[in-house]
Amino acid sequence: MKSLSRIFSKRGLIVSCQALPDEPLFGGDTMAKMADAAVRSGAIGIRTNGADDIMAIKQKVKVPVIGLIKRDFPGSDIFITPTLDEVITIISAGADVIALDVTDREGRLEAVQPLINYAHQHGVAVMADVSTFEEGVAAQQLGADFVGTTLSGYTLYSPQQEEPDLRLVRRLSAALEVPVVAEGRIWSPEDAAKAMQAGASYVVVGSAITRPQLITGRYVEALRGLAK
Repeated sequence: MKSLSRIFSKRGLIVSCQALPDEPLFGGDTMAKMADAAVRSGAIGIRTNGADDIMAIKQKVKVPVIGLIKRDFPGSDIFITPTLDEVITIISAGADVIALDVTDREGRLEAVQPLINYAHQHGVAVMADVSTFEEGVAAQQLGADFVGTTLSGYTLYSPQQEEPDLRLVRRLSAALEVPVVAEGRIWSPEDAAKAMQAGASYVVVGSAITRPQLITGRYVEALRGLAK
């Protein structure tokens, strides 16, 4: 397997280029163009959802791509690359890193081990999306190559807050040997800088850059009651 330290050329910004089927930018080459724009402005990596966008982005840009597949299963809260089927598809699409839910729900910490092993056997690194410090420690023990704070606030037992979970970034960065990826509710360049100052090796920003409907909504909300 290639040296994990060489997957990303340096510390910096990873832009998440994702659109779900019910969103205006879903389909076509939109996410590939988003990725191209992000890389031209200095992004060192891209995170994206789905085989089609992984392949299109890999053809468009020369930076590493973190791939995932969101899939809903009735009665389950696990939707980020939940099974080996998604892992196989992501590898076939050419992703450099696979993002997996590595939360302590539904026996996930046991179920995810063969997924991590399979990715490594095929020369692909793994980013563990966690929501707590304990999950981050477990993810490193399971063999994850990167640990991201992606799911903080998205599990019932993690902090429910509007701002980035910088405390989690700080604790994980101090305790883990693998790189920590700050992700989640990073809405401004200042938030991103604080995340890296807290110890993150990489900062993932998605909605604040690539989801115009959410960006517009924040402006509309800020002006509510003022625009008369």
